[in-house]
Amino acid sequence: MLFKVEMEVIVPHDVDPEIFESIKSKEKEYASELQSKGVWRHLWRVAGEYKNISIFDVDSNQALHDTLMGLPLYPYMNVEVTPLCRHPSSIHNDDR
Repeated sequence: MLFKVEMEVIVPHDVDPEIFESIKSKEKEYASELQSKGVWRHLWRVAGEYKNISIFDVDSNQALHDTLMGLPLYPYMNVEVTPLCRHPSSIHNDDR
């Protein structure tokens, strides 16, 4: 199942910068792992914002939920999920 996920990070003003850098490092490692596995299929930065638009490929709604909850930055995020399906006019034979 494919999902478009928009994630906006909201950094609290009182967060310790060293702790936040550690969380971001863990986030990058986890994101790399998910991308290598094909779960996090696409990742784009939204220019000028601390936000990304991503495509996830998971087996179920619950799998997406669990994946997102596992993100180290999740407690600092606003997340919007949109389920996707193939369009009948697409010229591609796959979900790339």
